[in-house]
Amino acid sequence: KEIYSLPHARIGYRDWRWQALWWHHFFLLWTTIDGQTRYSIPEELKQGSVVGNLAKDLGLGLSEIFDRKLRVASEAGKQYFSVDAGKGELVVNDRIDREALCGQSASCVLTLQVVIDKPLQLYRVEVEIQDINDNSPIFPSQDIILEISESTAAGARFPLETAQDLDVGVNSVRSYTISKDDFFSLKIKDVSGGRKVPELVLSKSLDREKKTRHQLQLTALDGGNPVKSGTSLITINVLDINDNFPVFEKNIYKVSISENSVQGASILKLTAKDIDEGPNGEVEYSFGIHTPDTVLSVFDIDSSTGEIGLIGKLDFETNANYEIDISAKDKGAPRMEGHCTVHIELMDVNDNAPNIFLTSQPNSVPEDAPSGTVVALISARDLDSGDNGKVSLQLPKGSPFNLKPSFSDNYALVTGGPLDRERFSEYNIEITAIDSGSPPLSTKKTINVTITDVNDNPPVFTQPTYVVYLKENGVPGSILYSVSASDLDFGENAKISYSILDSKVQDVSVSSYVYINSDNGSIYSMHSFDYEKLKVFQIQVQAKDQGSPSLSSNATVHVFILDQNDNAPAVIYPSSAALGSLSHQRMPRSAKAGHLVTKVTAVDADSGHNAWISYKLAEATDASLFTVNLYTGEVRTKRAVSEQDDSSQRLLIEIKDDGEPVQSSTVTVSILLEDGLHEPILDLRQKMAEPSKKNGRITLYLILSLASVSVLSLLTFLILTVKCIRNSRSSGSCCMRRTDCDDYKNPNRNLQIQLNTDGPIKYVEVLGGDMLSQSQSFRSCMSPMSEYSDFTLIKPSSTTDFKEVISVLDASLPDSTWTFESQQVKIYSIPPFTLTTVTLTVSELERRCAHPKVSGIYAFVIINYSGIYLL
Repeated sequence: KEIYSLPHARIGYRDWRWQALWWHHFFLLWTTIDGQTRYSIPEELKQGSVVGNLAKDLGLGLSEIFDRKLRVASEAGKQYFSVDAGKGELVVNDRIDREALCGQSASCVLTLQVVIDKPLQLYRVEVEIQDINDNSPIFPSQDIILEISESTAAGARFPLETAQDLDVGVNSVRSYTISKDDFFSLKIKDVSGGRKVPELVLSKSLDREKKTRHQLQLTALDGGNPVKSGTSLITINVLDINDNFPVFEKNIYKVSISENSVQGASILKLTAKDIDEGPNGEVEYSFGIHTPDTVLSVFDIDSSTGEIGLIGKLDFETNANYEIDISAKDKGAPRMEGHCTVHIELMDVNDNAPNIFLTSQPNSVPEDAPSGTVVALISARDLDSGDNGKVSLQLPKGSPFNLKPSFSDNYALVTGGPLDRERFSEYNIEITAIDSGSPPLSTKKTINVTITDVNDNPPVFTQPTYVVYLKENGVPGSILYSVSASDLDFGENAKISYSILDSKVQDVSVSSYVYINSDNGSIYSMHSFDYEKLKVFQIQVQAKDQGSPSLSSNATVHVFILDQNDNAPAVIYPSSAALGSLSHQRMPRSAKAGHLVTKVTAVDADSGHNAWISYKLAEATDASLFTVNLYTGEVRTKRAVSEQDDSSQRLLIEIKDDGEPVQSSTVTVSILLEDGLHEPILDLRQKMAEPSKKNGRITLYLILSLASVSVLSLLTFLILTVKCIRNSRSSGSCCMRRTDCDDYKNPNRNLQIQLNTDGPIKYVEVLGGDMLSQSQSFRSCMSPMSEYSDFTLIKPSSTTDFKEVISVLDASLPDSTWTFESQQVKIYSIPPFTLTTVTLTVSELERRCAHPKVSGIYAFVIINYSGIYLL
């Protein structure tokens, strides 16, 4: 419902706290909201004015107002309305000012909440507040002062201040009027928002000399009824004409200064003149209104004198020149101004060092890159000008790179020579840029250039040859040695794999003896070795890298098998004992102490200490009767035989070697004591001399051999004696080193040296000869002043180069000071000839032979399985 009511009787005012309590009760308990009622009243009604019959409009009886506790609350906060409980009317409770409540809003509505109980119901009541013309238009200032030059042309407009009216709608400002004047009129200008702006229009030119001041009254009228208005007094002062402006001596000024001028320096002093008198002729200087901050931060001008000074820092590279607009204003009203332009040019000084720029990042360069390969593109810049901006680049002396100029301070960094990554894997190239200023300035820049690897280095072993000493009877699969090689290259080019080159050892491929781990160079045995079958062999190891193409190198591994004591002494005499049967010997009872009964001879297949044999009487029928020589095996009587001694004596002789662990064997000798046997040894020889066909041939061979030896020895001795006498005049000795002998220097000879070594060398066998000749030959290299003798077994061979054999021999020696002269030589004999074993060093032999009483020719017979050899 919308109800319009006029002011009515005043009703009572209820306490606001009571209303707040019930308002709270309403929010907790209300259950029903019904309808909406609307009233419209003007603002500024008196207190108690009736807005409308609320009870009637809500359909309530008067009794229900008390019974159901009707109450009113305002959403505006302040309680502008209340209910007359006796009449059920809604009345004004307080002053209502629409301008205070709603301002310039076109609509102004107050919302009320009406609550009744039993049942709880809520009614919404809206009260529209209508505007009345209760405010007059008001100007911001009551006096407006304008200054208009007498030279102002007719038709000029001057905007005036607008009046403000708090009312809205038709009650707001609607028009303006001005008092009548011949020189001015008023125009109303409509702007956005429906506002009207008054403008003062100059109807004709002013004449200050006739009237210096004009006063007009400006009136603002609203649209209310009755109309209300507001006024403002306009005072117009007519100004004298300032018809002359300041004039500079020049329109354009030019000046040059150095960019390193100090702050506070005077640049230029300007002068402008104004022919007017008084303030109209007084001039003030300033920069133009559009002068940029870059000028204002560097220059300043004195407003009174016109002197331009330096207040900031100049930089030719930032701004090489400045163009400044200068304004000269007089103090007239209105102020007149004149203009001129000042050109300031900066003179460059060498205050900037050159800059080096990388046009392209440096490329990695392979070490085999040809000379002239482009590594990087470089440019140089100098912010200075003229000679100060001319830049040259330099590289350090000895650099493997060059700078090749291209165009306009651009250069190419190129290789100037061969590169070697193994020496320098990267270069930090220091480039220096120098300008041509005075003094010159320079800048340095370091460029890192990486050299990539090329497979140009083969693997290198730690040593060209390796010597390995390996005990015989080792465990198959055990490691023999580890060779190592290194490659100066990088990455895949430095990855090394090891292999064994195929070669023959005793006509068998070396790969059947050993194999190598391709990754770490460890050499392993394929089976155990027997010193008695194989004493030395060579392995050719190859190290190959993974480059493309791959490179390789070889090393030689000399493997010397060391003897182990794995053979027991073998009895070769008495022959019957060697065959396992009992040896029977006869001895006369008349034998004295020291009588030679027999001799036990044994050999050991081992070498060195392992082959040194000793004899010992282990058991005997009568231990006091016989003794056995520890070294020779001779069985002799310790005392004379007595009648009480048994006629049959049994001896158990133990034969031991000097190895570790000790190996031993035994032989049993049965001795028969007989009476009347006066020449037992002679009889034995006679028995042995009874030739069979076989023994007769052996004896004949031996006799011929001895005769031949004697003749050859005599001839050799005579030849050596003559030769030594001739050579002694120049050299003082006829004993030469082995390397000085002609036979060793002969390149057509192939020699093979077979070593038998386990610490001390047992013997050295030299096999060799002319490849086209199968004849046996040897050459002695001896001195008559020494008893030095090389026991050399010579046979034809063409299997090994002499120089290689000598290197093998040298590599096998225990240390660098080893010589044949410091070693021992043993010679063993085989029955029926008895030859005491000789064990002498060469130096000892020389010492003995140097004695003046020593003379003669000595011949030796050595019999082995391949034949008889004479020395």
